[in-house]
Amino acid sequence: MAVDVTMQGRVAVVTIRNPPVNAVSAAVRQALWDLIPGLDADAVVLTGAGKMFVGGADLTEFDRPVEEPTLPQVIARIEGSAVPWTAAVHGVALGGGLELALACHRRVAAPGTRFALPEVSLGIIPGAGGTQRLPRLIGVSAAIPVVAEMASLDTEAALAVGLVDHIATGDLVAEAVGLALTPVPERAFAPPAPQVWAEAEARIRRSAKGATAPLLALAAVRHGVENGLTEGLRHEREVFLHLRASEQAAALRHLFFAERTAPRPVALRDTTPRPVTQVGVIGGGTMGVGIAAALRNAGLPVVLVEQNEAALARAMTALSAIFDAAQRKGAMSASDAEARLKGVRGVVGYAGLAECDLVIEAVFEDLPTKRAVFAELAQVCAPQAILATNTSYIDPRLIVESLPQPDRFLGLHFFSPAHLMKLLEVIPLPDTAADVLAAAFALAGKLRKIPVQSGICDGFIGNRILRRSRAAAEALLHQGVPFADIDAAMRGYGYAMGPFEVQDLAGLDISYMHRQAARAAGQDVPRTPGDILVEAGRKGQKTGGGWYDYAPGDRSPQPSAQTAALLAGVLPPPVTMPPEAITAALLTAMADEGQAILAEDIAQTPAEIDLVLVHGYGFPRQRGGPMFQRARGDKTGQMT
Repeated sequence: MAVDVTMQGRVAVVTIRNPPVNAVSAAVRQALWDLIPGLDADAVVLTGAGKMFVGGADLTEFDRPVEEPTLPQVIARIEGSAVPWTAAVHGVALGGGLELALACHRRVAAPGTRFALPEVSLGIIPGAGGTQRLPRLIGVSAAIPVVAEMASLDTEAALAVGLVDHIATGDLVAEAVGLALTPVPERAFAPPAPQVWAEAEARIRRSAKGATAPLLALAAVRHGVENGLTEGLRHEREVFLHLRASEQAAALRHLFFAERTAPRPVALRDTTPRPVTQVGVIGGGTMGVGIAAALRNAGLPVVLVEQNEAALARAMTALSAIFDAAQRKGAMSASDAEARLKGVRGVVGYAGLAECDLVIEAVFEDLPTKRAVFAELAQVCAPQAILATNTSYIDPRLIVESLPQPDRFLGLHFFSPAHLMKLLEVIPLPDTAADVLAAAFALAGKLRKIPVQSGICDGFIGNRILRRSRAAAEALLHQGVPFADIDAAMRGYGYAMGPFEVQDLAGLDISYMHRQAARAAGQDVPRTPGDILVEAGRKGQKTGGGWYDYAPGDRSPQPSAQTAALLAGVLPPPVTMPPEAITAALLTAMADEGQAILAEDIAQTPAEIDLVLVHGYGFPRQRGGPMFQRARGDKTGQMT
């Protein structure tokens, strides 16, 4: 039964039972709709079974026509009830769950409850009164961040703004029942000062990054404030239904389901992960320090290894700077920053790794260097310790070739900055044990990263597609399309930076060295315009110039006369290409390479490829990923 009723005196306790998150599915809505008119009670308490009140709507219904009774219809029946309703809220009240609570005449919450309207993260706006009732309850200024900016309120904050009337100190339902027959508090509502709208719009426009829902959510709030509740509810529902059928909403639902399944591969669900309680990191460069910071943010003790005292001191200083920056931004307290740094033990040499359950190598991308590191680890580390390489391109089988206990090796490809980027490519070797692979996915969960398993190939999933898309961008250069036009087209599509701006940020010398290594190994790698720039000393932002020029302390790309002169005899005269044609060329290259990766079993599903591109390479989230775009193009006849 989706909903049941018990009586406590003259108070009916209505409990939603729809595990795992009590989603307000069609069955729940129908049960509530049928139940409400027949309740013989002087008051009603609405609650959720299990660990939470209601976790939101059933998103699987969004690809089907709307089914009645709709949530707005159920809410209107609750709100219009002749007897008072009290929401007894615990765990979370998200989306439609919060809208249900708002329909009630009073809200009692357990400590630790979280309230949010995350609809804009799914390309929609609240569609059952959230944009209208929340501002009238807590005020427009407090409501806008929740409605349009994905902010959430904990129990104490909800009490402070008036969303919650009482925080339970004992049994939640019992205390709600005790309050259910007491007078309902009156609330006054006053429209905000005019500048509130302008300030919110400017703030949301900056952060939306091409997403349409946040600004439409703000507009819905304003429309209701200026035109009344009835008109506001009508307008909200109209916008909700329009967005529900939009490409952005479909793309974001695609990613939502992919992100939900990524941490729990079906093949590993019955496998107990090998325990990881202390982690070693070898290499105190940018990547190693970022990995160490990510591990400490997850509460794991870290042993950080460098070759000498000077290098170790630089690494610890860089690590301290990461925590200090987080403290300045308000992401952690001074005591937290101090504790996280204290949880890192810096050592010179490998002896300090003997007690680590997992060791992650993050040294220079050079096969002999990495082989030497793993040869040492095989001697020093405990037999059950997991040994992982952070290589971006090198075949990990070559790194650990001939070493004992091959079941404990794997690749863990972090993305820089590792303490911020959410993607983690997990690369098992042929002999990697199931509990070692399960430990990698469990680690990703602790680090709050999105893990994607990759087979072994040059560049794995992400860098392989990156190379293909870069080649497509360079092919456009050789057709005469200016690199600034290519960058502008990709920014217009939703990327934060174009491909040549990204090369300047990362350093042109990184891919140059990789090409040089391939040439030294006898591979036929054509020279590129990037080679010419690097050999002229233009390696990107770090040298003040790459494809673009950069002023000291300013990362804004400026046109470069030197770059134009260096490439004048290499590239043809400039031509004009529509931005849509530019983006189509690059998207086609990404999707084609993704299809080849699927055919070779390097990735298991198209959604995994989309997760890699979105979380590791800046693909605009509201577009869903290149494979999602390919699938939509197959239906509509063109890549969008």
